[in-house]
Amino acid sequence: MAVTPDQQQPPAATGSTSPRLRVHVHETTLVPPSPSPPETSLPLTFYDVFYLNSPPVQRLFLYRLAPDADVAAIISNLRDSLHRALRAFYPLAGRVRLTPGTSDRYEMHYRPGDDAVTFTVAECDGDDAETHFDGLTTDEPREVAKIATLVPPLPEGGRLLAVQTTLLPARRGLAIGVTVHHAACDGSASTHFLHTWAAACRGGGAEAPLLPPVIDRTLLPDPRRLYDVFIQGAPRSEELESVKMSADQLLATFALSKDDLKRVKDAVADEATRRGVAPLRCSSLVATFGFVWSCYQRAKEGNGGGAGEGPVTCMALAVDHRSRMKPPLPDKYLGNCVGPAFALAPTGELAAAGAGGLFSACAAVASSIDEAVRDIGTSSMEAWMDRIREVFPMGLLTVSGSPRFRVYDLDFGFGRPAQVDVVPVSRIGAVAVAESRGGDGGIEVGVSLPPAAMVSYKKCFADAIAWLHHQKT
Repeated sequence: MAVTPDQQQPPAATGSTSPRLRVHVHETTLVPPSPSPPETSLPLTFYDVFYLNSPPVQRLFLYRLAPDADVAAIISNLRDSLHRALRAFYPLAGRVRLTPGTSDRYEMHYRPGDDAVTFTVAECDGDDAETHFDGLTTDEPREVAKIATLVPPLPEGGRLLAVQTTLLPARRGLAIGVTVHHAACDGSASTHFLHTWAAACRGGGAEAPLLPPVIDRTLLPDPRRLYDVFIQGAPRSEELESVKMSADQLLATFALSKDDLKRVKDAVADEATRRGVAPLRCSSLVATFGFVWSCYQRAKEGNGGGAGEGPVTCMALAVDHRSRMKPPLPDKYLGNCVGPAFALAPTGELAAAGAGGLFSACAAVASSIDEAVRDIGTSSMEAWMDRIREVFPMGLLTVSGSPRFRVYDLDFGFGRPAQVDVVPVSRIGAVAVAESRGGDGGIEVGVSLPPAAMVSYKKCFADAIAWLHHQKT
């Protein structure tokens, strides 16, 4: 049933020099699981409630369409297959609510006939329709305000999931925007749902069926009463919204090839030898985070954004706890099971060009991950909220996504995505990582900054890549 009339979303921020993106909503329908499960309530765990007031996670997938693509059939198949995918992931069709009869216990509640996922069908046009798809899928800086019109807001009332499909100008592409309430699940679980939906949309065929999610809250006991600690110390929504993006915020994609990452690891190993210290455990992910963080801090310093900062700055990472729990949690557990790692480094050292800044960044990242893994199940988890408030004023850089999520494998039957973005609609100081779309073992990083800072970051990134390639082979 349609629940939203045709309407036009606001255009991109005024003052833009690029073509405006006008999005017209044709209809929004409600898509329930089919067949529908019975009414169910799932209590939020301490991991879930940690993210209760966090901004939703919004991902945008951009697909190039063939000239003869049957758009109506594609959208119909997306909607029909969503019914089927939600059979196993039915909690995402519900809503988060206060558990009746309690003052601070929350749950995901699903009621047949009342709860479903909103599925919006839209179309956009622009002032330069022939080149607009290429403009949206370029790695070059794009306006966040423009991209944000292609992902749906979560409906009011605690809804957990919303989907928007938008036909792009000249029918050259299709955007699929997905918004998920962070208290419902983490990135591992939400992308498991997306892969399940994509497989259902392709029709399966000879493919091996994907494992279903594990929905069992008894797998996460809470002997330390962390739920009470997190619900009492959770930041208020206004605190989390205090750092707003600028009206002209940009988003760009930066690629590190497999060869680039090897060069980072070699440079870090050489610097450890020069300093006479033990070599780091420098994985590709550590190398990526360290490289990006060092460039980010150097760009801030060069752009005047680091003025007045303290002597130490922080990068906050998410560490998956599933396999590290005792006993381990199933890999396909549906919910949140990640905790923060706080990488701390001297601001001046981090901003240094060459091996010095790179080593400082990678060492801090590797150390923070090791510490976070050691602390699982200990009293250190009780201090997460205090640590967040402690590092927030430090020029905090946060990371989302993971190459393990394989977002570029999400083929709904009309090809792999040309571009995948995590849309930073409510915050700055965030980067998103994904596997290289070329499947060459590299890693892509989405960075969101105001225009002047983006110019500085692009230069710092290019200079650092050039420096890597001038080192010994």
